[in-house]
Amino acid sequence: MAPAVTANYRLIDIDALDPDTQFPQELLHPAVPAVSTADVQAIATQCRQYLQRGDNDSALRIALENVPYGGDEAAKDLHLQTLLEILSSIKSVDMAGTLLRIADRTELLDVLMKYLYKGMKDASAGSGSGGKMSVLLSWHEKVVDVAGEGSIVRVMTDRRTV
Repeated sequence: MAPAVTANYRLIDIDALDPDTQFPQELLHPAVPAVSTADVQAIATQCRQYLQRGDNDSALRIALENVPYGGDEAAKDLHLQTLLEILSSIKSVDMAGTLLRIADRTELLDVLMKYLYKGMKDASAGSGSGGKMSVLLSWHEKVVDVAGEGSIVRVMTDRRTV
């Protein structure tokens, strides 16, 4: 007769025993500088000034270059609202041209994709946000056309959240 196995092999954590699967903390939680709500408010004011002058490209570029990764939730929500205001002010016929002008840096398109997903998450939780969702979906389509499906993968695997 075979000897009885006393340990359940399914409960052994193999990853804890293999040093090759241990990731350094800086990879799991990238260091980002702290950002205050006042700094985000200043960026929002600057973006609104560009919008009032009709310079939508500069407003979008400023918002995408100054992402408050290290801010609190209030700062991140304020930046999301600023970005949604910018996206809503750009006409649908001008979307592709605007994206092509900022496409020289693919990370800007990836940041835009992050905000589109965050906006979709917030819009699906709220009521009466059908107009906002249609704007976000239109932008999503254009960003995928310009940046490709790789942008979606990069956003899903990036550990920095907006």
